[in-house]
Amino acid sequence: MNDNKFTQKQTERLQKIGKRFSTFTIIVVAIIVISYIAFKFLTSFIWMDSLGFGNVYTTILYSKILLGVSGFVLFFVLTFLTIFWIRKSYMNHFSHAQLPDVMTKPKQAYPILILSSVFVGVIGSLIVQGIGWEPALKFMNHETFGKVDPYFNMDVAFYIFELPFIQFILYTLLNLFIFFLLVQIGAYSVFHMYRMSRHAQIHLATTLGLIGILLAGIHLLGKYNTLLTDQVNLFQKSVVHGLSYTDKLINVPKSYVLAAVAIGMAIWIMIALFRGKISSSIKALIIYAVFLVLGQVASIVVQNFVVSPNEFSKEKPFLEHNLQFTRAAYDLDDIEHKENPGDATLTEEMVERNQLTLDNIRLNDSRPLLDIYNQLQTFRTYYKFNDMDIDRYEIDGEYEQVFIGARELSTADLPDQAQTWVNKNLRYTHGYGIAMSHVNKVTSQGQPEYMMRNIPIEGVIDVTRPQIYFGEEPYPNVIVNTKVDEFDYPTGDENATNRYEEKLGIPLQGLNRLLFAMKEGSIRLLVSDQLTNESQLLQIRNIKDRVNEIAPFFTYDDDPYIFIRDDGTLAWMIDGYVIAERYPYSEAFRGNENYVRNSVKVVIDAYSGEVNFYIVDPEDPLIQTYQNIFPELFTAEIPDDVRAHFRYPVDMFKIQTAMYGTYHMSNLEVFYNREDFWEFPTEKYFNQDIEMDPYYITMKLPEYDEEEFILMLPYTPKKRQNMISWMGVRNDGEHYGELFVYRFPKQKNIYGPQQIENRINQDSVISQQLNLWSQGGSEVIRGNLLVIPIEDTVLYVEPVYIESSNETSLPEVKQVIMAYEDHIVMEETFEKSLDKILSYIDPDKPKAKKPADDKQQTEETEETEEMDTPIMNAEESLLEIGRLFDAYQEALSDGDWAKAGEIMEQLEEALAKVN
Repeated sequence: MNDNKFTQKQTERLQKIGKRFSTFTIIVVAIIVISYIAFKFLTSFIWMDSLGFGNVYTTILYSKILLGVSGFVLFFVLTFLTIFWIRKSYMNHFSHAQLPDVMTKPKQAYPILILSSVFVGVIGSLIVQGIGWEPALKFMNHETFGKVDPYFNMDVAFYIFELPFIQFILYTLLNLFIFFLLVQIGAYSVFHMYRMSRHAQIHLATTLGLIGILLAGIHLLGKYNTLLTDQVNLFQKSVVHGLSYTDKLINVPKSYVLAAVAIGMAIWIMIALFRGKISSSIKALIIYAVFLVLGQVASIVVQNFVVSPNEFSKEKPFLEHNLQFTRAAYDLDDIEHKENPGDATLTEEMVERNQLTLDNIRLNDSRPLLDIYNQLQTFRTYYKFNDMDIDRYEIDGEYEQVFIGARELSTADLPDQAQTWVNKNLRYTHGYGIAMSHVNKVTSQGQPEYMMRNIPIEGVIDVTRPQIYFGEEPYPNVIVNTKVDEFDYPTGDENATNRYEEKLGIPLQGLNRLLFAMKEGSIRLLVSDQLTNESQLLQIRNIKDRVNEIAPFFTYDDDPYIFIRDDGTLAWMIDGYVIAERYPYSEAFRGNENYVRNSVKVVIDAYSGEVNFYIVDPEDPLIQTYQNIFPELFTAEIPDDVRAHFRYPVDMFKIQTAMYGTYHMSNLEVFYNREDFWEFPTEKYFNQDIEMDPYYITMKLPEYDEEEFILMLPYTPKKRQNMISWMGVRNDGEHYGELFVYRFPKQKNIYGPQQIENRINQDSVISQQLNLWSQGGSEVIRGNLLVIPIEDTVLYVEPVYIESSNETSLPEVKQVIMAYEDHIVMEETFEKSLDKILSYIDPDKPKAKKPADDKQQTEETEETEEMDTPIMNAEESLLEIGRLFDAYQEALSDGDWAKAGEIMEQLEEALAKVN
């Protein structure tokens, strides 16, 4: 007896200890989870606030908290009521003796009930705040488009901002109640309670009634979805994007019918379950399913037997809406249309009138140029050029198109012995400077002719802050203003050093140091004696990651580009897009996305990391909506030296040109048959046939007097290679973003890019020469073929690179192919190719002198006079050139690019002396 009492007391004591331990564990886990979440929020806020975007972060955070709390309360309360009702049904249906203690005893039942509700509430909170925060903010702050659809007369804003949020709420509740219904079916299937328990029947009836009401709401809103898709039933699509004949005749009325059937089904099931007639409630579900199937069948019948036999006449009015709204969605409404006769009018006088255009024709391509920059302008293994960008500058009063690249730091390429914590986090903190070259000039060795190069930077523009702390590389976080001198650039035996002078990093003082030591997972950050009160942490230094972290609701271009501001500082520019999925009647360009604007330009200071968001399309309702939500995100005034380097983004232009290939057709019958479909041409690039990309060109439009920066792309008709038109967009000043199209005569053949490529292959002289070079241990690389409109005619230019099989060899521009009308030539330089083309056009006309200053003419005269003059010390000069060339090859094979660059300069000087 005593043993039993002792065992019982021991058991009770163990149970108490277990309960206390469980409670303690739950409390500890809760504290850890809450602390971790608070830690993440706090460190993220500190970083955002250091950049001046604290309000952006708190706006998103508050909306997530509000929605999260709302979702938690909603899911918790409904789950609690559901489980409470199930328990009550069991308690009323069974005797307490038949039920386990965990159900009958409140002290055991309620904790489980609450914990289950909390679990579902947390899941609901994550779903609602994770998906719903942005639609909710847009719903509450949206602007109107001022454009209504022609059927329901609803503003476009209803489809983009209001409808998605309402449907999100309905579908969230519907899924929740379906989940509850499954739980109830499982709970009330025990001993057939759904047949015998009045409480169970009422519970099931209530849930099914709510599901019916939600289904009715979804069906009623479904009529608006007909304007957002070309799907007319589960199996068929219409030729119309948006409301079609079948939608109007069947699918819109069907939404009202199904809504009424859903309400009727809910009432029927509730009455049947209240009366205990389970079989009758199943009939209601069957009738609802029959109406769903009949709706699909009716749509299929109408599409097959009414629309398809006479599709154009039935869909004609809806095609008009599809055409108009798609143009509006992609900003194709105001394109200026012009005619280009494509005449054979090229003359020397025309060449002189368009000299700046010809001087800016790109002879270098970015892919081989990147290899050259990385071999000749990095100087150390830890420097790297990620990309070559095209921009334009005023150089000595001349408008000039250039290639520019940033010399970034890559600590991953440091030698193994240098991969220390101090080096990676305190010493090697930034890249250095840029290199720039002419797009149209190459040296006698076929290399780019630099305008800015070397370390420190030498060139035509003063760069006052060449240090690049933020760029395209996957930069690690670093600490600046420590006791360790930051490496700036190599100067021979010693290295120049630098100190970060801005205040946009995170100050590592007090609590900040502890917090970010934990965030970085680095005890050294906490205990290192190299840090001072002035030390700052530079975090998220990859510019794309940086802007995504600040404003994740925009879509960003994959090609950031660096530029030099008027004060000599370096900055990056990234194009930001606003994209929507529900623009009525508009065809999607990707997935369901059918509206796009390049409304934002983001500028990131390469030195300080300061970020500015500039609005460039203030008329866009989406960006106006974001401005209402985040008023402090955007910088109001755009500096002139930033606006001067706006480039219309290639990705945006490709979307517009792709859509315009179809939607330029204004005749509805032609549009329906796709008779005049335009597509992107193909070209041979790097010895492969590829689809042509848009390209930047400096040119003078026929109606204007000055050259400007144009992004352009030719078009060819579908499955044909002749050029039918070309589309361009202006980039300069107040004309930024203006789209235009030049059409060529349909009755006249204008060579397309692939036809020119084929003619190059078929030219016996050119193809033979290219084959000979290929067989001589070198690789022949065909660069981009450029179509160059000049006034009322067209010129074609393609550079040819030659690269030896040596691993360290550099691709060199050795030939320039030029085509005009039926003439095609290949010469060593652009000037020679153009001269030869002009000689073919008018062989009897004396060769006209190109515009040149007196100095150039004097040099040409002296060169002519000295042609017959013997070279002094010829043998010694040739021996010296040979020695330098051998040394150059040896430096290349050793991978010593800095030495190779120095020797190349000596070679150029030696050759200049001989010349």
